[in-house]
Amino acid sequence: MAQAKHGDNVKIHYAGSLDDGTRFDSSFGRDPLEFTLGSGQVIPGFENAVEGMAVGERKSIRIPSEEAYGEHSEELVQELPIDFLPEELEVSVGMPLQATGPGGEVVNMMVIGVSDESVQVDANHPLAGKALNFDIELVELVELDTVG
Repeated sequence: MAQAKHGDNVKIHYAGSLDDGTRFDSSFGRDPLEFTLGSGQVIPGFENAVEGMAVGERKSIRIPSEEAYGEHSEELVQELPIDFLPEELEVSVGMPLQATGPGGEVVNMMVIGVSDESVQVDANHPLAGKALNFDIELVELVELDTVG
């Protein structure tokens, strides 16, 4: 039976949870996730887990933070003057914000603190610094022609 390898398109179902059991995402009950192995479309630990699987195979894995969204970086936590934000914006803890980075890229942030003078934001991925647990099922494998 064919096994998923670098360059193959795969369709998988997954359920992701944290070590405390909190579920953060699942494809069960909707269309499977489709990606090409080796393309960097998913986190490295997830890609490594799918490689070598056969259609119909299921597995449970734990991905350490360094193979997922990386460690939490204090450099990505910043304090901004409150007047840096639009005056009409009612800022609250947990509110997502977007800014434009130096290269014109969109930077997603989460408000983690608010005072009369400033807003504290965190631009880390919400799952940074966390190990991720996945139940994975390989649903379909499309081997690509690598000759040429």
